[in-house]
Amino acid sequence: MTKPELIAANLARLRGRIAAAARQAGRSVDSVTLLGAGKSQPAAAVAAAAAAGLAHVGESYVQEALARMDALADLPVTWHFIGALQANKTRPVAERFAWVHGVERLKIAERLSQQRPFHAPPLNVCLQVNIGGELTKSGAEPAEVPALAAAVARLPRLKLRGLMCLPPPEAEPARQRAWLHRLRALFDELNAGGAGLDTLSMGMSADLESAVLEGATIVRVGTDLFGPRR
Repeated sequence: MTKPELIAANLARLRGRIAAAARQAGRSVDSVTLLGAGKSQPAAAVAAAAAAGLAHVGESYVQEALARMDALADLPVTWHFIGALQANKTRPVAERFAWVHGVERLKIAERLSQQRPFHAPPLNVCLQVNIGGELTKSGAEPAEVPALAAAVARLPRLKLRGLMCLPPPEAEPARQRAWLHRLRALFDELNAGGAGLDTLSMGMSADLESAVLEGATIVRVGTDLFGPRR
């Protein structure tokens, strides 16, 4: 099987997993978007996934992403920035991407708002939450999120869509769901206060099913789509 054929088969398998989990949750499969995490993959692999029907691509490193976006400019895909974003890298992200999933500080959101071109639609953003309180991971503390969400929602040129997390790795589905449920509970709390959020970006290759069962609307999958990183 060639690499493009393998990626197409992986994509079909992932769609089957999402559909099965959505049925178990009593949800429409259309309520879950598969985001292919292209980090460290060659442009040809992303092109093969797009040819097989992948519509959303996530990138984690700004310079690598820009080169791949230039090489694949003709692809009909939506580009998401899903990595940690430094203040000195916000301009190209604000100019080139449709989504940013890792906003954790108001300063980053303010820079994205200031640098988003006026001819472009508002930049869709998700707040990254450090749901497990891990020192090695980025994200706002859960207690800080309501105030951060309120401040980001007031910024022009941005549209606050929801929350994102990278939970502690767990092999047991029940433990996976426990962490993911915390993000869902925070999401519901914000919406009860009128936030109007519609996006939960959570779940990757290993915990995709748990994420869909807990309400994920975007799952970010790299390894199980593209294979191991280069």
